[in-house]
Amino acid sequence: MTEAYVNLSNDNGIATIEFFHPAHNSLPADILSRLTAAIEQAGNDDSISVVILKSGGDRSFCAGASFNELMKIDDAEAGLAFFSGFANVINAMRLCPRFILGRVQGKVVGGGVGLASATDYCMATKHAAIKLSELTVGIGPFVVGPAVERKLGLAAMSQIAIDATSFYDAEWAKQKGLYSQLFDTIELLDEAVISFARELSTYNPDAMAEMKKIFWQGTEHWDALLPERAAISGRLVLSDFTRQTLKRFG
Repeated sequence: MTEAYVNLSNDNGIATIEFFHPAHNSLPADILSRLTAAIEQAGNDDSISVVILKSGGDRSFCAGASFNELMKIDDAEAGLAFFSGFANVINAMRLCPRFILGRVQGKVVGGGVGLASATDYCMATKHAAIKLSELTVGIGPFVVGPAVERKLGLAAMSQIAIDATSFYDAEWAKQKGLYSQLFDTIELLDEAVISFARELSTYNPDAMAEMKKIFWQGTEHWDALLPERAAISGRLVLSDFTRQTLKRFG
């Protein structure tokens, strides 16, 4: 696979949103925008009762922000626009009235940890180690931080945000609450995700929607908070430190 995509399918009330980018499933602005649209579409479709969020390929689940696009940001407005893409996806997941099941097949970095954290129930393989790497390039997990903190707790989120060069294995992430179940292979993961989605699809959709509201109580201010955090990242990405660091990665 060489072309990036976001696909939405509906199989008897089970929606699958799959994204892919050849650079380890990184998230450029167009993928973020299309993810937001797909999540909103699934949430507005009464024929859908549950959503599966997954990425393509059999290696990394998500490498986070696209370094190529980060290097192209040349003013605070462009920085705000780019990082707002992450805010929009997380808020769309938060507001979607369907349960969103995460299917995580491999390593998760940066903004990808935010996506996994914003799912309502997340399953992964034992290879799905996580890393919040933003500090290493002079930014920080400002936009995804609230979602990660909500799922892992402040202590665990702080740990991986400060220790920004280390991968934390999938078992650690499960113990902290990010993953609900771990599997040895992608095949076993897929069987479990589909089986669970089918079970949920038989439940009362109104009951699940009301439960989701309860689960996300206290996050209503994220509509304003996450864009504010996006502005911080958009400003920091213009710093000399970040510019020089991104050049080395580029």
